[in-house]
Amino acid sequence: MSSTGVNFKINSIRSAYGYTQAKALVYSNYGEPSDVLHLHSHSISPSHSDQLTLRLLASPINPADINQLQGTYPTKPPFTSHVGTPSPSAVAGNEGVAEVLSTGNGVKGLTKGDWVIMKQTGNGTWRTHLQTSSNNVLKIENTSGLTKIQIGTVSVNPCTAYRMLRDFADLKPGDWWVQNGANSGVGRAAIQLGRLWGFQSINVVRNRPEFQELKKELKELGADIVVTEEELADRGFVKKIKEWTNGGREAVKLGLNCVGGKNSNLIAKCLSEDAHLVTYGAMAKQPVLLPTGLLIFKNITLHGFWVSRWSDRNPEDKKRTVEEILQLTREGKFKDMPVQEVRWDWDTKEEVLKEAVQGTLEGYRKGKGVFVFGDT
Repeated sequence: MSSTGVNFKINSIRSAYGYTQAKALVYSNYGEPSDVLHLHSHSISPSHSDQLTLRLLASPINPADINQLQGTYPTKPPFTSHVGTPSPSAVAGNEGVAEVLSTGNGVKGLTKGDWVIMKQTGNGTWRTHLQTSSNNVLKIENTSGLTKIQIGTVSVNPCTAYRMLRDFADLKPGDWWVQNGANSGVGRAAIQLGRLWGFQSINVVRNRPEFQELKKELKELGADIVVTEEELADRGFVKKIKEWTNGGREAVKLGLNCVGGKNSNLIAKCLSEDAHLVTYGAMAKQPVLLPTGLLIFKNITLHGFWVSRWSDRNPEDKKRTVEEILQLTREGKFKDMPVQEVRWDWDTKEEVLKEAVQGTLEGYRKGKGVFVFGDT
């Protein structure tokens, strides 16, 4: 049942018959966020069977979410009529944290007030409320000392960084690794985790007027070396690596690439023999370019990593990874990424929400956009 113009509200808006009133950012075709997103009001029936009714607390705006809207992402949620839109649609967003409002009589291990995250992608998290099967969520067992933004942003960037540092190269304390996109959410997470585990890092970022400030910031997180893309491209950069790595006696065993194009070639040239290059993004929208000699004579191994697939295939490992990262956060050993909060109340206008999404495509930003749900 669809509705508009609801003027009454409490923390979770309910009708006289136990229905929860909800709003969602939906799309029925692909294109730029400002063109295809619409704010839709609808009703959610009382929970039954194994169903949970959830109230979203925080949901980030990730690059993959934008790619889904544009129709360029490998997976796309199906367009359906589940939320009562005039045309079949999907709810945008994949990551977030929610509070359990009610449970069906078949739900075990979850009660009202519990906080949960999505077990897999494709559930649509840019909405005030959601009803889903209890099999689709992971319970956060211990929320003490944590904020909803910390929990709502743990599934993608920190988990990506954790798994890439752990799953591809046999890094030991003192070993080196190198990455581009070091100022990204994944990059910042990798710097911190790598330092906690005793790994040494070379971090590449795009040049900018405030580069020295950024360099200082990343070093405070635990980065050993921070350089610009221009420095990486300099002919003498390989000699600098040799100096940093004790004359080359300390191996650079792992490279993390989210850029592609010529930049990925330059990252690969930093690697030692038998090292691994893991690609998890393509910001340059260009293919990974490597000279054949790196594969033949240095025996570099190429990998791709997609955290969505890893999460779908390894739900128990995801739960353990999330719990470990959240424990590090609780202990003050893992710092939040910079964010730009976008408050979403019941009366927040569609244009405000759409502008927040579209704005992620514009130049340098001070932090990741995150919808923070208030009076919904």
